Amino acid sequence: MSQLRSALRGTESTEIRTAIGQALFGLVTVAVQRVPRDMSLTALSTLSTLDRTGPRRVTDLAAVEGVTQPSMTVLVTGLERSGLVERRADPADKRVALVALTASGSDYLRARRRRGADEFAQLIDDLPAGESGALAAAITALEHLRDLDEERRDTATRSSEWGPEWGPEGESR
Repeated sequence: MSQLRSALRGTESTEIRTAIGQALFGLVTVAVQRVPRDMSLTALSTLSTLDRTGPRRVTDLAAVEGVTQPSMTVLVTGLERSGLVERRADPADKRVALVALTASGSDYLRARRRRGADEFAQLIDDLPAGESGALAAAITALEHLRDLDEERRDTATRSSEWGPEWGPEGESR
């Protein structure tokens, strides 16, 4: 394992990391294409964000998803009509509404993730044993990549919420 780490930090590191990145990106494309969609990728991402982070303001969701606030308002209204999200009063500021995932929204995401995992499982069934074993050995690293992405997105979200010159609780930086 330490030899592999050394190789990834050595001369070939860029090519290896790029090849891994290309393979993973290709799998993202497969995941998007193999599971039928009944809503936009932005709507799905918004539901996932709410599942991961809990209730959020529309302006926060817009920043996280990279869309304008009016576009996010329209998207949230559609998700609300579908029963996947609801608006709640913010306990810290009654003037503010928070968007929260409903039980139906959680069920929808869980079913969609299960369908996606099942699609990949069918593909994995067709791999030679050695390759499926290599994927099994990579599970920890793949989960760690997902966690690192979530940490970076959480950091970026906090930064956009507070602005560049302010920290949490309005503390000046």
